[in-house]
Formats: sequence, structure tokens, C-alpha cells
Amino acid sequence: MLTVLFFARLREQLGQSSVTIELPRDDFTLGQLTELLIEQQPDWQKLLENTSILTSVNQQMVDNDHVINDGDEVAYFPPVTGG
Repeated sequence: MLTVLFFARLREQLGQSSVTIELPRDDFTLGQLTELLIEQQPDWQKLLENTSILTSVNQQMVDNDHVINDGDEVAYFPPVTGG
């Protein structure tokens, strides 16, 4: 099982803070996880495919080619801004 967390504005727009996913195979990438989430929730596509969305696995910033494993914690969040 994999825990997927959503933060800040993204959490508000998706309407939930986390989901749990069963990985379909061992060599699954973060990009494929995003595609799977969109398959399961088509209305999330615009939000999750936004190029400004940041992702981390186990609190380390990663790109879409990163292979994820059972037990990992994946986070999607918008860029932090401030003034």
C-alpha cells in the first residue's frame, strides 16, 4: 500500500487530504501514479497535471521517473509562495 498526501490549495481543490493506493506492479513510477489517480478521478486531471505541482516521495523531492514502492509516502503540493 502507498499513502498519497495532498497539501494546501491542492487539498482544498481535490476535497481530500490523502488516499491509499495499491500499486499494480513493482516498477511503478510517480508519473504512472499520477496517471492512475487521474484514471480513478478524472476531474483531478487539470490539477494533478499542472506543471507547477511539486512532488515528493518520503519527503524527498523527485521527478515523474522516480520508481515508487509499497510503504512509500507520496506528496503532491503547490509551490510555496510568500511575500
